[in-house]
Amino acid sequence: MKTFKHLRVALIAACLLVAATTFAGPAIKTYQVTGPVLEVSDSMIVVQKNDEKWAVARDTNTKVNGDLKVGDKVTIEYHMVATTVEVKKDAKAKK
Repeated sequence: MKTFKHLRVALIAACLLVAATTFAGPAIKTYQVTGPVLEVSDSMIVVQKNDEKWAVARDTNTKVNGDLKVGDKVTIEYHMVATTVEVKKDAKAKK
């Protein structure tokens, strides 16, 4: 009886795990940028990557390991988030 109960609990746990991953939706793609820090504020970090300056927003949820300061070489992991979406109607569709 005990073995059957453990098997049933394991089966239920497996079903819940499959359901959770199925309904969680697609994972948001993350990106990285690495380079020396040019500027740091409470709201952004500016990093030099080759000939470009990358300004990455940050907030209170941004996890920073260590004492972040200008000149440090860092790798920032980030994801893109839409702030507004403007739908444009196709000119051909209007006719």
